[in-house]
Amino acid sequence: MERNKPERADGGKFKAYQRKLKVTIFEYFMITLAAFLLIIGVHFFKFPNHFSFGGVTGIAVVVSAVTPFSMGTINFVINTALLALGFAALGRDFGIKTVYVSFLISFGLSGMERVFPISEPLTQEPVLELIFAIVLPAVSSAILFNIGASGGGTDIVAMVLKKHSTVNIGTALFLVDLLITVAACFIFDIQTGLFSFCGLLAKSLVIDSAIENINLCKYFTIVCDDPDLICEFIHENLTRSATIFKAEGTFTHHRKYVILTVMKRGQAVQLRNFIKVNEPSAFMMITNSSEIIGKGFRGLN
Repeated sequence: MERNKPERADGGKFKAYQRKLKVTIFEYFMITLAAFLLIIGVHFFKFPNHFSFGGVTGIAVVVSAVTPFSMGTINFVINTALLALGFAALGRDFGIKTVYVSFLISFGLSGMERVFPISEPLTQEPVLELIFAIVLPAVSSAILFNIGASGGGTDIVAMVLKKHSTVNIGTALFLVDLLITVAACFIFDIQTGLFSFCGLLAKSLVIDSAIENINLCKYFTIVCDDPDLICEFIHENLTRSATIFKAEGTFTHHRKYVILTVMKRGQAVQLRNFIKVNEPSAFMMITNSSEIIGKGFRGLN
């Protein structure tokens, strides 16, 4: 019996390593996907229209108009300089994910200029292109935020300011973005500047909405007479768990049970339909939540 204990311990460590490896692979796959979405949005929709809202790519749009350098090259140089600043100011606190994202975006935009050069907008509809220039990078930022990664660029400046000063980071970064957007009015034309200003205002709203939709879950409060059938379906068919409370109806004073459980959206539809058919007298309250923290959802860290 004693000889088997180390084997079980080693097996547990190996399984934990496998789980960690799978999570890491998934995270870097999502980071790569997020970077790809940002590169597409910036290269095909932001750069050709000279939309100058938001971070390093916005700076690249403005600076490229008054220098002989391309937007991709300027973006690469600024991101590299910010990475050096991050290493110098943050040291070990500077995350490997941030480095990976920054290099991926920098090399990606520079590579796109060579592989798919584009000198004018894809369409004659600037509003349509503005939508894609906002939505694709916003979804990218939401994915990165959800994983706990940084998009590099001005996020690095925010990380440095947070550690070494008491400056209001959000206000400081917004003022920088606003200054870049105003500069577009003078360097390009008033229409481009106004489109950029609209993009600046809409960007944070779209990011917040995308983050909420990525994490959106359905929270069930179910009042019923017999919880066993419902809980069995939750356990066996949906591989989720639930919490049960004993309760009493205030009107009839009959014994009731309250089931609390949380589902992903697809699972929520299955549970709702199952209860309607098999426990039609049950009372259901279904609410949206994007902040579910715990086993099976998001970790506390």
